[in-house]
Amino acid sequence: MSLFIDFHVLQTVPPSCVNRDDTGSPKTAIYGGAVRARVSSQAWKHAMREEFKKLFEEQDLGVRTKYMTEKITRKVLNLAPDMDFDTVNEDIRKVLETKINNKKWFEFDDKKQTKALFFIGAKQIEAFANLYISGEKDLKKYKSALKSDGLCSVDIALFGRMAASDPTLNYDAASQVAHAISTHAVQNEYDYFTAVDDLQTEDNAGAGHLGTVEFNSSTLYRYATVNATELCDTLGKENVAETVKKFGQAFIRSMPTGKINTFANRTFPDTVYITLRSDQPVNLCGAFEKPVKRSENGYVEASKKALSDYSSDIYTRFTARPDVELSIDSCFGESVEVYPLTELLTELEKAVSAKLDEV
Repeated sequence: MSLFIDFHVLQTVPPSCVNRDDTGSPKTAIYGGAVRARVSSQAWKHAMREEFKKLFEEQDLGVRTKYMTEKITRKVLNLAPDMDFDTVNEDIRKVLETKINNKKWFEFDDKKQTKALFFIGAKQIEAFANLYISGEKDLKKYKSALKSDGLCSVDIALFGRMAASDPTLNYDAASQVAHAISTHAVQNEYDYFTAVDDLQTEDNAGAGHLGTVEFNSSTLYRYATVNATELCDTLGKENVAETVKKFGQAFIRSMPTGKINTFANRTFPDTVYITLRSDQPVNLCGAFEKPVKRSENGYVEASKKALSDYSSDIYTRFTARPDVELSIDSCFGESVEVYPLTELLTELEKAVSAKLDEV
């Protein structure tokens, strides 16, 4: 039996530049033949990982870094303060770049940093450090510390890990996060701004700096899904329901921070719809393939209706209704249980736990 938890969120963002491209413009995408506002999945996952720091213990999380050698070294010195930093740091680096089966597991650059970012969990760091302190010589044990059952951090289990130099260190992601797109067509706008020189003399007219910043505003459709049964393999069945709850909280409440000091664009969602399914994840972005038209009532209510109508159509024509449906809104039909957000997340945890007991 499989268990997938789908999160559907509609969220209105005021004038903002949440996620920029290489030219500084808000990211966009063409969908249904219309230009949409877009926030990349990577930007939102980074925001979620920042939110995770408030929800999980430090020991349950990981870091993505090129400074892995230094990170492990500092853990060694934390556990064994009498050791010398430079000696330990060099020893750890040599272990990490040693060949196993004629292949290096990590490549280092001239600055003695790993050439690629590596996602490593706090428990994996501690296990590696303890092996070093104990004087362990078996390199395979060091390697297993980075992949052993029970040492995987929550964020690695959810978002996965890729080690290009050694695929045996990879973790498959138990979650997927879609690019957020606006339910309607957008047109980017420009803000022309000036900055005044506070010490400028009165006879010197004009601004100290001139510039422009590009922005848009939109009602976004956001989607993420979690494979709960896959999480059981990496985190243990007893930890999955709580993890899904905290994933949901982070997804719903987080916001990427692009230009946030300029626009103060932190908002709550307009609606949240969560489903538990045993067949497959179902992204409902097709509700907005035809862009929602603007009206005197704005975009939110029309977007809610489009999402509700489309989900009912999908459940009628292609698949059964979800096993469990939860929302903060009554617009999704009588079969959907409605709660305020805090209670919604509590009910989600209960529902996931009950479903996993059936597995």
